[in-house]
Amino acid sequence: MNASRRPATPPATPPATPPAAPSAAPVATGTRVRGAGLIFAVGALAYVVTVLNRTSLSAAGIDASQRYDIGAGVLSTFAVLQLLVYAALQIPVGVLIDRWGPRRLVVLGAVTMTAGQLLLAFSTDVGHAVAARVLVGAGDAMTFVSVLRVVTNWFPPRRVPVLIQLVGLFGQFGQVLSLVPLVTLLHGPGWSTAYVSAASLTALAAVLAVLVLRDVPPGRDNPRSVRPWRHVGADLKASLRHPGTRLGLWSHFATPFAGNAFALLWGYPFLVSGQGLGPTAASALLTVYVVAAAGTGPLLGALTARHPLRRSYLVLSIVGSQAVVWGLVLALPGPAPLPLLVLLVAVCAVGVPGSMIGFDYARTSNPAHRLSGATGMTNVMGFTASVLAVLGIGVVLDLQGAGTPATYSLEAFRVAFAVQFPLWAAGLVGILVSRRQTRALLARDGVVVPPLRVALHREREARRARHASGR
Repeated sequence: MNASRRPATPPATPPATPPAAPSAAPVATGTRVRGAGLIFAVGALAYVVTVLNRTSLSAAGIDASQRYDIGAGVLSTFAVLQLLVYAALQIPVGVLIDRWGPRRLVVLGAVTMTAGQLLLAFSTDVGHAVAARVLVGAGDAMTFVSVLRVVTNWFPPRRVPVLIQLVGLFGQFGQVLSLVPLVTLLHGPGWSTAYVSAASLTALAAVLAVLVLRDVPPGRDNPRSVRPWRHVGADLKASLRHPGTRLGLWSHFATPFAGNAFALLWGYPFLVSGQGLGPTAASALLTVYVVAAAGTGPLLGALTARHPLRRSYLVLSIVGSQAVVWGLVLALPGPAPLPLLVLLVAVCAVGVPGSMIGFDYARTSNPAHRLSGATGMTNVMGFTASVLAVLGIGVVLDLQGAGTPATYSLEAFRVAFAVQFPLWAAGLVGILVSRRQTRALLARDGVVVPPLRVALHREREARRARHASGR
């Protein structure tokens, strides 16, 4: 996010965060709070367990189809319904966090997921299995936004962007748990033991959240909203009216869908059937995806914290690189060279941690009493774009009569993956419009950002001064 460059003399030290709304973090910049590391560890563990529960059925697809005697179509509805429940609850959960505090929602989410996994462990019919996944989706919806709020409340604002990226990074360990230990239990002791184990781990996370997590550091005011419930709609509208919030919404819309569509469903068929790679090479490229997403997350968080008024540069760079590289891959008359495919996978992967910048806009554009509601709205946007991309690619492939994932042609993939470009266009328009409005708001508040070379020069001078003083 950047302020307009005006001829007026800029302030000596531009504020680190936009003054449009008070910071939601009750911890002063640079303050070290005792016990914050333990709070972060328990919150991150809660999210690890959440990702384990979220992905636990996808790792057991064949076992589930045999247990419930269902086909792939019915099995896929489990995942779709779970994601729909997750998306539908994002804004209500955000409102509840603003009023009840994040600790209660982390505990409630873990208890709900525990109930869902126990139901799944002993269910033998489709109806009970569907109800179980609904419970898992509901508990999943409560956790991530709550953990983000815990981080915001406990740590100085300059550390929050990096820590949010680390939460997302650590959370992916939950997918490893679903792919290795859970599958081992499924193929050993069996279905019930596997899902009772997942439920037990989730219950442990709930107990730790009760014992350890606190909404705010000791002695700090709790920023929970005390406004009557009838003001909920007005608070959400106020968040949405702030251009910084909208900039976060569109940033989260435009950045992650290419990576999610590639990693969750269409990347492997595209690489094997479309590009003619072998299974080993395709799997290796998907490994590159995981490494790129994990490796760039902390870097993006550090850049966001270091240059909070230039976050839109990062977002626009990510979106632009995705569109350009995809355009090159789709424009080639034949299969793309391997280095270009590696670059494609990398730029798609960066979009997932890049989407976290949207949450940082929500944090710095809203007062504490409506922060989580704004965060929930932001989270819905990325989910919406990802679903549109995944479904759009599949629909276009079907309309071409492309056959099955094993027989899709490169030409069919070219047409299908082109559906991403209207989504990027919509996201870019939203980003540019809301950024211009945010710049105007900052300019009215007297915030002027100097050219980047001036900002970097000041930073170098500040480091030299600290070094000279022995700090």
